[in-house]
Amino acid sequence: MPRKPALLYVTDLAYEARGRRYGDEDVRLSGRLRADFHVALCSPHDTVALMDGFDAVVVRNSGPVLHHRAAWEEFRARALERGTRVFNELSGRADMAGKRYLVELSAAGEPVIPTVGRREDLDRLPRAAEYVVKPELGADSIGLEVVPADRLGEVAFDVDAGLLVQPRIDFRYEVSFYFVDRVFQYALHAPDPARRWELEPYRPGADDLAFAQRFVDWNAVDHGVQRVDACRTAGGELLLVELEDLNPYLSLDRVDAGTAERFVAAMTASLRALLA
Repeated sequence: MPRKPALLYVTDLAYEARGRRYGDEDVRLSGRLRADFHVALCSPHDTVALMDGFDAVVVRNSGPVLHHRAAWEEFRARALERGTRVFNELSGRADMAGKRYLVELSAAGEPVIPTVGRREDLDRLPRAAEYVVKPELGADSIGLEVVPADRLGEVAFDVDAGLLVQPRIDFRYEVSFYFVDRVFQYALHAPDPARRWELEPYRPGADDLAFAQRFVDWNAVDHGVQRVDACRTAGGELLLVELEDLNPYLSLDRVDAGTAERFVAAMTASLRALLA
């Protein structure tokens, strides 16, 4: 009987996320993966010490990297140096590398919330009553501030600040598209903009899927899970909010059993391809 590959599954079971059950999702998902792999769960702080004893490292609901930045940077450097197989692959160009990609995509005319990162570029933004200022390396709304238009000139854009500015968008709802590798799996949306994580199943149309697919195809992750977060504006168009390619929460408790089974099967196949 062939040996099962061994996965080091990185998670923070104790992290308290608003509206999400990180620990519950990872306990269930890691349990399902044990049908095909040996799986050991570990904290982000223990990854470097343990990683060499496993065939691959799976980075899942490990919490915002900014809470364990030194541990993440050490792991990333060691994994790249040793050629460690990591899921998601460490080649991501989106949230994995910070949110600067939003500035680049905005400048290129892609359908994203207009975003700038320098004071001299503020005039590129559409006029709005309020603006959202957030750190380039932020996550989970940490450090996010809503600034009235008449105070925008007070934002400190020094070199070390790493701030991004966006107009505060009037949107109808948010919707998330979930992919394994580059293949769409399911979509969920939050009908109430004030309740981001009260999600319901969403049946995307062809235009919706094309919108999400363009960003997944733009990214440089062949093996991994990606979540495309978008908002539906009052005018009806979709705009990218973020492309989560490091450790996206999957909200598997919000999908039916068949969808969850297909997702686990797709993730298992992706891991096997990565290990091959």
